[in-house]
Amino acid sequence: MKEHRKVIIIGTGPSGFTAAIYAARANLEPLIFEGAQPGGQLATTTDIENFPGFPEGVTGPDLMDKMREQALRFGTKNVFRSISRVDLSSHPFKIYDDEDDEYTTDTLIISTGASAKYLGLESENKLKGFGVSACATCDGFFYREKDIVMVGGGDTALEEALYLTHFGKTVTVIHRRDEFRASTFMSNKVKNHEKIRIKWDSVVEEVLGEPGVTGVIGVRIKNVKTNETEVLPCSGLFIAIGHRPNTTIFKGLLDLDENGYIITKPKTSRTNVEGVFACGDVQDPAYRQAITAAGSGCQAAIDAERWISENES
Repeated sequence: MKEHRKVIIIGTGPSGFTAAIYAARANLEPLIFEGAQPGGQLATTTDIENFPGFPEGVTGPDLMDKMREQALRFGTKNVFRSISRVDLSSHPFKIYDDEDDEYTTDTLIISTGASAKYLGLESENKLKGFGVSACATCDGFFYREKDIVMVGGGDTALEEALYLTHFGKTVTVIHRRDEFRASTFMSNKVKNHEKIRIKWDSVVEEVLGEPGVTGVIGVRIKNVKTNETEVLPCSGLFIAIGHRPNTTIFKGLLDLDENGYIITKPKTSRTNVEGVFACGDVQDPAYRQAITAAGSGCQAAIDAERWISENES
């Protein structure tokens, strides 16, 4: 065994770091595993303008660095390793990192987040943060009076397309089928919106532009029925084809919903296993915002502190 802690936090981002700040201030000396992507999704976000306290905006990496510094200042210990497996069958819980070192903990806070599903294109990956985004609420503001492309056909995609009409000059929805998967009500709203046009039976083949130079300048799409291609000029490409919660190592150990999100008890961060708590996007399929994640991280730390107090011998 490497060491024992009262609180171990798996994953960072605004939820994990906030949990660490609150747990450390409660003298619980938390240990946080930063994983393969320290700072979570925000570490790859260029500009954030909707996080309170930053009137001029802040970059995702800067915000995560500030949160990390604050957590460490109060006594958090961070480890730049991933967790490969956990044993929640008895107390204390056993946690194993990617080098198979064992840690034990009285309580576990899970903040492993959710990963947006992308198209899998090399050009798309290159331009993430430079015009390619999976969060209209986060980034729509940057595309005022610009042409925007949205990929997806479910309720989330159409909701985000409608949201983007508040900013963009035009919004083009690209869907690989000839009918949306979204509700009839949402579909009709999109079909009848004066700013929205739809490209049916189509897929994105390439995202055009250069990171840090031009950003996104367009997308090349192909009609899957005719094989015809065309280039759509645009400044922003938004992807809304779903999210994948990072819960693989918890399958069979914790209650998950049909999409793999950790189920927490109403108005708490408590899971079905006593002493295990979840916060941030890993248990939130609805909002997925930095500020809501931070709030749930605070909740998880307070819940963990109370659980420790109630169960101390």
